[in-house]
Amino acid sequence: MLDQLEAVEARFQEVEAQLQDPSVVSDARRLRELTKLRAELEPVVQAFQAQKILLKQLEEAEAILADKSMDADLRDMAQAEIPDLKKGIAEGEAELRRLLVPKDPADARNVILEVRAGTGGEEAALFAAELFRMYVRFAERRGFKVTVLDESEAEMGGLKEVVAEIEGEGAYSIFRFESGVHRVQRVPKTETQGRIHTSAATVAVMPEAEEVDIEIHPKDLRIDTFCSGGKGGQSVNTTYSAVRLTHLPTNTVVQCQDERSQTKNMAKAMTVLRSRLLQKAQEEADAAHAALRKSQVGSGDRSEKIRTYNFPQSRVTDHRVNVTIHQLEGFMQGQLEPILEPLRAAYEAERLRALEA
Repeated sequence: MLDQLEAVEARFQEVEAQLQDPSVVSDARRLRELTKLRAELEPVVQAFQAQKILLKQLEEAEAILADKSMDADLRDMAQAEIPDLKKGIAEGEAELRRLLVPKDPADARNVILEVRAGTGGEEAALFAAELFRMYVRFAERRGFKVTVLDESEAEMGGLKEVVAEIEGEGAYSIFRFESGVHRVQRVPKTETQGRIHTSAATVAVMPEAEEVDIEIHPKDLRIDTFCSGGKGGQSVNTTYSAVRLTHLPTNTVVQCQDERSQTKNMAKAMTVLRSRLLQKAQEEADAAHAALRKSQVGSGDRSEKIRTYNFPQSRVTDHRVNVTIHQLEGFMQGQLEPILEPLRAAYEAERLRALEA
């Protein structure tokens, strides 16, 4: 690990020097790349430098303790410091190991978020709408931009499904843990006898694919255009601006009607299609790593119940990390950190164990 850390430190110093070069400062693309690389390397370098300071302090304290000619009070102070220094060094080593885990290249990408009503009829559609609002609030708190690409409303005001793009640095690294089945337990508005019903919604989170990731041949596409529709099937406009794409080899269907421009809807639909095809390709490639995919964290299987929202008890339970909080109202307002942080920690620990195995 020491060799890795020294290499990172040397690379960081090299990047720092390049950022002072006038030719780099005048090259916007190169400047952006180096600034991003510096931001990635800096936490590792800072933790490594802090660790070196602790190691030096421990060495000095042990030298004082071993020197019988030293003042007794000074030796007592050194002896008292040594346990804390050793504890700090152990914690620093664990942090450095975590920081050295290779980042998933997809983590920095934007997100395609899909929320669909599952079992439970209208109640499931209402819950799907609440889930989507929860994600929008969370994204806005993080400074991300949310754009609805397509949505289908239910009769009682819920959502049958919604597809949205979430733009922001590191969006996928934050939202990746939300894929799966979300279960809700509560008394529906239509329930006259006060009985608790269980409904569900599914969430899919995909890193936004770029053209270089997935090549789509025109002969593999069927393109249909239609008038954008509103609630109850009413026509929003009379021009054929909405676009439906069908990828024939995989029978993957995507539509977008958010924009009034057919060209813009086509571009957004292609983005979603590429992302879905990339997700499919990644899942097939990951089949060889079944042990990691079956772990508590990291599985995006939609058939897996990942979380339960119990409204009568104001309780949210994430079943992957066995974490329960009694802050349902705040959670639904977009305050997801009390559960996202344990998920992130478990995910990083799992990746570290996989690398060390």
